[in-house]
Amino acid sequence: MKDFLKFTFATVVGIIISTVLLSFLSILMMAGMMATSVGGTETQVRKNSVMVLDLNGELVERSQDNPFQSLLGEEAATCGLDDVLSSIRKAKEHDQIKGIYIKAGSMSAGFASLEEIRKALLDFKESGKFIIAYADDYTQNMYYLSSVADKVMINPKGSIGWHGLASNPTYYKELLDKIGVEMQVFKVGTYKSAVEPFIDTKMSDANREQITSYIGSIWRQMLTGVSASRGISIDSLNELADRMMDLQPAEEYITSRLADTLIYKNDVRDYLKSFVGVDKKDKLALLGLKDMMNVKKNVPKDKSGNIVAVYYAFGEIGSAASYLSFDEGIVADKVIRDLRKLKEDEDIKAVVLRVNSPGGSAYDSEQIWHAVTELKKEKPVIVSMGDYAASGGYYISCAADSIVADGTTLTGSIGIFGLYPNTTGLTNKIGLSFDLVQTNPYAGFGASGRGLNDGEKELMQNMVNRGYELFVKRCADGRGMSVEAIKRIAEGRVWTGEAAVGLKLVDEVGGLDRALEMATAKAGVETYTVMTYPAQKSFFEQLMDAQNGSFLQARLLKGKVGELYRQIEWVNHIDELDKVQARISYAPNIH
Repeated sequence: MKDFLKFTFATVVGIIISTVLLSFLSILMMAGMMATSVGGTETQVRKNSVMVLDLNGELVERSQDNPFQSLLGEEAATCGLDDVLSSIRKAKEHDQIKGIYIKAGSMSAGFASLEEIRKALLDFKESGKFIIAYADDYTQNMYYLSSVADKVMINPKGSIGWHGLASNPTYYKELLDKIGVEMQVFKVGTYKSAVEPFIDTKMSDANREQITSYIGSIWRQMLTGVSASRGISIDSLNELADRMMDLQPAEEYITSRLADTLIYKNDVRDYLKSFVGVDKKDKLALLGLKDMMNVKKNVPKDKSGNIVAVYYAFGEIGSAASYLSFDEGIVADKVIRDLRKLKEDEDIKAVVLRVNSPGGSAYDSEQIWHAVTELKKEKPVIVSMGDYAASGGYYISCAADSIVADGTTLTGSIGIFGLYPNTTGLTNKIGLSFDLVQTNPYAGFGASGRGLNDGEKELMQNMVNRGYELFVKRCADGRGMSVEAIKRIAEGRVWTGEAAVGLKLVDEVGGLDRALEMATAKAGVETYTVMTYPAQKSFFEQLMDAQNGSFLQARLLKGKVGELYRQIEWVNHIDELDKVQARISYAPNIH
């Protein structure tokens, strides 16, 4: 018996020591991976180099090294829009970089982000350098981007996606009915469609109207861009879309002028060498995005001490206690602290607030709005809108001195709503019953096993009404318009950036560069350094986040289902949302 206990004890101790050692070794291994991927040595650019813009994986607003990518099954890499734009600018300025090779793959990206990259590529062409694009199969979005190239090449057995745009929302009402859950909805805004998936099985007429309008606007902008780059009339491009070019033989792409050359992937490198002027037997110097990130910028060092801050606010708006802590998001308390620090830093002369958000908590949006107004008292604040700056995303933007948006940005959606799940049907099905004792009429508000009664519904609707009136007033004050004028274009309606300029919700169509120009002009500084905020999470901070099981669950889910992940997360955590929401559906599923 004594030997058995000794053996058991030794085994348990061995397991514990082995686990600790393995955990420690895993941490060291990941730290090593992180060290090799971040801040590498300066890239030495060889003569006759070509930048490779590999369009695969997911395009995010701001780059962030992800040490968990391979460990958590996230097969598709992510790259930051900030790094892509910076790399294109450096390629334009560097004498030894002769052109850009676009490898068009399957990249998940918003329309406004694609628009910014496309504009950067058009600017690159002003240098007289070449752009060559190749794909086995172009998705429609990647073709829109790649059409700027001097030569568009495609595999002889490949395809080009060109079919027009469609929106395909998902509805949950019948699923909720089957499990016995009724969503009680309180909203203001005829066009406030984020609640529709929970209470209907199809689009309302108002929602169909607004989606028809904004996807039509996006499609027109895509047509205009491709027409200018390829020399094909807009009417002809629409006719090609009507033929569903995705399923046409590759020869049709040459005949229709969508592409220039049919070529196999193996032969692309030799084709590039001919453009660069390198002999076929010589090695071609290629620079990927990571290489370009470590190419030294060709700019003089600023000695003025002036800083223009670019503050990135992207993701859903909420509090640190919400599910946003498991994924990227605009955590109100942190943003407020950060903006206060920017206000107090005397070296910072202006702030560009880069907003890419579908909104979220109305309460937290109001808190961030206040922080922006306080910041604006001390220095210029210019908003640059990304793919989304709608509902709460517009709320936190409207107080800025000026607002710049891409033409395809989805913005506006000035409206709010509340959701309250009534689970009576579900609890009855599974045999749960509840009772209630209360001291006052509304003491049992939110009690399990029942929906809201008439009095409680009235209170909720009044709260939503007050929230809407406040939201409208914030927009009216920020934009120098009357409340009545804002209400005429509010009602929860989503607009593209192009349309929003005409409605005075946005000042100009432009990207982050234009916002920086406006910020420096308003601050009156000629020499300055651009610095980005907030600071990126370090490897060990990400590792500490990973101690949270929900974080790991979220990363795994995102790696497997991609864009659908955000919709799943919203439904999965709906009970954690604030009572009143200022948001649009994150992914209107435009394709």
